[in-house]
Amino acid sequence: MSYSVQLPSYLEQGPAVSKRFRELQERPVKLRAESLSKTFQTAKGKVRALRELSFDVHRREFITVIGPSGCGKTTLIRILAGLDFPTSGKVLLEGKKVHGPSADQGMVFQDYTLFPWLTVKKNVMFGLEVKGVGRLKAEAEAREWLEMVGLSKFAEVYPSQLSGGMKQRVAIARSLANRPEILLLDEPFGALDAQTRSSMQAYLLKIWRNVDVTIFFVTHDLDEAVYLSDRILVLRANPGEIDELIEVPVPRPRSPQQFLSPEFLATKKRLEELIHPPGHNQNETMPMIRLT
Repeated sequence: MSYSVQLPSYLEQGPAVSKRFRELQERPVKLRAESLSKTFQTAKGKVRALRELSFDVHRREFITVIGPSGCGKTTLIRILAGLDFPTSGKVLLEGKKVHGPSADQGMVFQDYTLFPWLTVKKNVMFGLEVKGVGRLKAEAEAREWLEMVGLSKFAEVYPSQLSGGMKQRVAIARSLANRPEILLLDEPFGALDAQTRSSMQAYLLKIWRNVDVTIFFVTHDLDEAVYLSDRILVLRANPGEIDELIEVPVPRPRSPQQFLSPEFLATKKRLEELIHPPGHNQNETMPMIRLT
């Protein structure tokens, strides 16, 4: 994308944004990654997916990770969720080392992962009942979360009767019902059409504003990263390493009208420079295929 107007530096912050980041840095650290590395053994030998990643995520922060294909985004979020383990380094959640998945880590995948044999309400109740919450209390809490995601009228229907966006709202409500310390979302809107994706972004921001939860979000969409995030963790590929950690200078609360603001465009331009640097594919040659 080319920019015909002179944009400010993505490092420039207005007074309100600067104040917000000072306050954010003063909050307790919710999650800490210390020198995370991950190596996979393949038939062709060892492949290093991540190398020496270190960063902090503060309470109620919305942080997004983005990067080119092969940079290890999904590997990283699986390690944070306790679904995979680093070859070296460690993850601390609330100061305690992560040894595996738990109710403290809510996880939402791109695939909806709902139980098709349970109603929407029963899907949200599931984790609560596993934790030993009584049926009546679990049902009351499930209804509260469905109200939060705008699906109260669909409590008794089954996942097969829902659209893709509605299924993801159920998945988010189910994760949040367990009151996790951090909500981890791995490209949750990647399979949705543009209009539904936009609606889901608005729902997620509404939830984040009203719920005491920290969010770690994976996406490949630059606009989505800028629109949602406080900070953006940019990874480079082969192996996955931190390229830059960007403080988004776009004021909150966010709205779609900000997509054309100078701060938004400047941040997006910087992401494009990092992920698609000039000349990065000049050495690639397209195959010549004769069709006739």
